[in-house]
Amino acid sequence: MQVTNHKQVEDTYMTKGVVSQILSQVQMKDVMYKHTPGRAVLKAIMSGFFIGIMTVFMLVVKAQLTGLNEGVVNLIGAISFSLALVLIVLTNAELLTSNFSFLTMGYYYKAINLGQILKIVVYCLVFNLVGAIIVFGLMTFTPIINSNVVDAITKVVTAKTVDSTWYHILVKGIFCNFYINIGILMSLQFKDGLTKAFFLMSGVTIFVFMGYDHIVFNTGLFAVMLFYNAGDADLLHIFKNLVFSFIGNYIGGGIFVGLVYAYLNGKRDQYITENK
Repeated sequence: MQVTNHKQVEDTYMTKGVVSQILSQVQMKDVMYKHTPGRAVLKAIMSGFFIGIMTVFMLVVKAQLTGLNEGVVNLIGAISFSLALVLIVLTNAELLTSNFSFLTMGYYYKAINLGQILKIVVYCLVFNLVGAIIVFGLMTFTPIINSNVVDAITKVVTAKTVDSTWYHILVKGIFCNFYINIGILMSLQFKDGLTKAFFLMSGVTIFVFMGYDHIVFNTGLFAVMLFYNAGDADLLHIFKNLVFSFIGNYIGGGIFVGLVYAYLNGKRDQYITENK
């Protein structure tokens, strides 16, 4: 005799609590960008600043490990950079790519309109880049980025631009932001700081080690090139990378994570009804 099944459809919304957290954050972002845009700008700059600082940290670490097995060096470098997302998330900074999944969920559940989403995306894109440029501009007054680091950056940038086709960049952009946003989604299920950090670092470590394309990380690398080795920077190929990494990052974070998990965790009008 089979046990009577008393479960309802609502019981299948396994991460509904996480989605509710995300929608609450989306509504707070909506208020912040509408009423205190200066604070939003500063948060976006800080996010780019963290990306820039940790990019330099990763490059210097890898440069000082020259001579070791290349795979080991790349893994250590990836782990080093992964601290960037921990800094960004735990300080509530505004990162473009993590917003892709949040804003898509918000739009799906009608917590924010499309015009406001576009405003947030533009703010994040521009001021994440400003934050990274500030870091690398300041670095020009120090000997931290030496010729070995510049050579390593040039090699990476050439591989990401000249040596990559648009569809390579697109697919790598999808995988990159899928891992990042899955890491963020999992981290929201825990209150312990170390557990959060572990999941945040996991997604970033994978994308960096695999050489996937992240638009904000890439703009940081391109900024270094323009400051230290502008002669070898191919602007047309850099533009190609930025366009298709942006599209890929949105698909990976916004569609494959944001839209999928929004659909898996309730009916579209459910949250409107609950919050009336």
